[in-house]
Amino acid sequence: MNMIKRYIADFTGIAIGLIGLGVVAGVVFGDLPFVGSIYDGFISTVGALGDAGAVGVLVLAILASVAD
Repeated sequence: MNMIKRYIADFTGIAIGLIGLGVVAGVVFGDLPFVGSIYDGFISTVGALGDAGAVGVLVLAILASVAD
């Protein structure tokens, strides 16, 4: 059971890293086939959270995860 949890945690870490890389690549390089959809999805999510007034909570969560 611990091995399965470790595999899931490793996969999740890789997926989060790839999403972060996609957002940064979208900002730097603009519209690329794979990167553009990640960047657009991220921007639309941030926009929806901004409309709901939750951007501060999102930024706080990101800063807390980066500081960890």
